[in-house]
Amino acid sequence: MKRDYYEVLGVSKSASADDIKKAYRKIAKENHPDVKPGDKQAEERFKEATEAYAVLSDPDKKAKYDQYGHAGVDFNGQGGFGGGFGDFSDFADFGLGDIFEMFFGGGGMGGSSRRQGPVKGADLRYDLSLTLHEAAFGIQKEIEIPVSVICKECGGGGAAPGTKPTTCSECGGTGQVRATQRTPFGQIATTRTCSVCGGQGTIISSPCSKCSGRGKVKEIKHVQVNVPAGTEDGLSLRYGGYGEAGERGGPSGDLYVVLNVEKDDFFKRQGNDIYCEIPITFVQAALGDEIDVPTLHGDIKMKIPEGTQTSKVIRLKGMGVPYRRGGGNGDQHVRVIVTTPTKLTERQKELLREFGTITSENQQMGKKSLWDKVKDNVRDAIG
Repeated sequence: MKRDYYEVLGVSKSASADDIKKAYRKIAKENHPDVKPGDKQAEERFKEATEAYAVLSDPDKKAKYDQYGHAGVDFNGQGGFGGGFGDFSDFADFGLGDIFEMFFGGGGMGGSSRRQGPVKGADLRYDLSLTLHEAAFGIQKEIEIPVSVICKECGGGGAAPGTKPTTCSECGGTGQVRATQRTPFGQIATTRTCSVCGGQGTIISSPCSKCSGRGKVKEIKHVQVNVPAGTEDGLSLRYGGYGEAGERGGPSGDLYVVLNVEKDDFFKRQGNDIYCEIPITFVQAALGDEIDVPTLHGDIKMKIPEGTQTSKVIRLKGMGVPYRRGGGNGDQHVRVIVTTPTKLTERQKELLREFGTITSENQQMGKKSLWDKVKDNVRDAIG
């Protein structure tokens, strides 16, 4: 003979739905197989309480049980509790969510505690453009961020001052509505967001006039961004708590400022080194000279050795980008390009022809000509 369901849960027939749920939770928590593995009596008590809760928590089944007793809600022969304790699919709609919530912190089928707990606000991203000079030597810039903050009028509750949100009667404050469907494999439980409260679990009858019940308002935050010297393209700076306001008392999100270094028309950067090209004249290349060269640190004098060839790279030590963590600077590499004179006068052409007649090919080339190299290779090949 089955025991009376009210007796199993230790409640009266006039007990409320919350009292029935609390009684079941207490018994389930004390007798769950994970708590008392191998204890057959505890397992039977758990099964008995689960069966009782399955009926008394469902208004239709409870009404039939109150009128007809066990005969009105007989589970046997319907794939119910006769199928063995391990078959959770048959009673997924009455209490397993509560069990998972008790044992796994709301991360299971119910999930209501996680949904109702504090939630951190969303993070924000801001792309800040910098010149090469700003990235190299650092700079402080003020940026403006439109962000959601807690409404000071209602304190984030969304209700007008002097009023409070009420628990949603449709979902009982959980924010979700559960529905069950009987199939040949047992009962299938599904949940959906409550359409009445939008998943919040509460109803605001008198919304705050300032935030229209949202609990948040938009405002512009001014943030001082400290760009460090030696900044690379794509570096991200994190500003904790400058993101969107959290939900239900949760902390604000973070702001990530992504630094984008613009390309420079003259300098090219690779790591902490700087590269550039400087044109020089044929005379400067042949006789040598000292010229002014732009650097990130200002113009400096650079010596061009006598007999400099085009595309020669001259290193200017320490004239590059400062290292972000200290320890000096990179270098600047100057590639000199020898330019060919154009629109010569007849006198200039005459002097160049004279220069050509008194200068050997090797002197003019500054090294062995290609034809000289070919002739040397042929001599070596034939011995």
